[in-house]
Amino acid sequence: MTQQRVKRVRDLVDGVLLLDKPVGLSSNDALIKAKRVLNAKKAGHTGTLDPFATGLLPLCFGEATKFSQDLLEADKTYLATVHLGVRTDTGDTEGQVLQTYPVDVTVEQIEAALARFRGPIAQVPPMYSALKRDGKPLYEYARAGIVLEREARNVVIYKLELVSYEAPFVKIEVTCSKGTYIRVLGEDIGAALGCGAHLNALRRIGVGALRAEEMITAEALLAHPAPLSLLAPVDALLSSFPRIDLTPQLAKRFLQGQRLPLGKEPAVVTPASYEGRVRVYEGTRLLGTGTLGEWAILAPERLIAAAQ
Repeated sequence: MTQQRVKRVRDLVDGVLLLDKPVGLSSNDALIKAKRVLNAKKAGHTGTLDPFATGLLPLCFGEATKFSQDLLEADKTYLATVHLGVRTDTGDTEGQVLQTYPVDVTVEQIEAALARFRGPIAQVPPMYSALKRDGKPLYEYARAGIVLEREARNVVIYKLELVSYEAPFVKIEVTCSKGTYIRVLGEDIGAALGCGAHLNALRRIGVGALRAEEMITAEALLAHPAPLSLLAPVDALLSSFPRIDLTPQLAKRFLQGQRLPLGKEPAVVTPASYEGRVRVYEGTRLLGTGTLGEWAILAPERLIAAAQ
């Protein structure tokens, strides 16, 4: 007689965990481990970090998953170490060495090279990436020795600063738009210096308004006696949006999906001359997000189920 497996009952957990992802763990594996520790029913991450990379990986649980797309679109900040003089087939430490070059560059030459990559630039996505062609990720073609043509993508490097230079290692801090490949940036810097390069280390320290100072390590999460207390509230993902507070009557209408002309409501203070996305509350209760349009008309966007 075979025993039936008892299905684990997961809890309804809402919030955001700012995990310090360790080296060697994929973003999905990190999510699975955290979901198990928190016994959460629903979870998702906000964009992958390569296994060799470390740092800020926001994990969303429950109602927070509705807003994870906002972090996918957000700017990111990294600390990266570029190894000059060595090119690899993946552009990072996990690949095979293709070529080595002598390194004889100065700090002044590095600063001049970095200046070329600030602002809007075009990047060609690497073959070793998860971008798909005909339903297959590019890295599968690359592993088979196939190189496909890729169209350059427009990205923006908002900040690119030299942190230190101890030959052959250049440490930089980068703030960039979504879709930027730091591996490619490292290779391009090496090419600009005439000595080639690959990415030796990568650590993410910022995602949108979220910062590394609030992270917790995987070890600390596993050892914590009350791991749920480590979760930030759902609206931690929305702190960059202007806030609107509704009366109970307007909150009820908002949760029913109605558009609200707030310009005629003296009890509601709207951001002056603002049109765009907002976070919406009734008292301390987050109701969801909306868009504030012309004539201060508030349209519901994503709503918190527990608020209804």
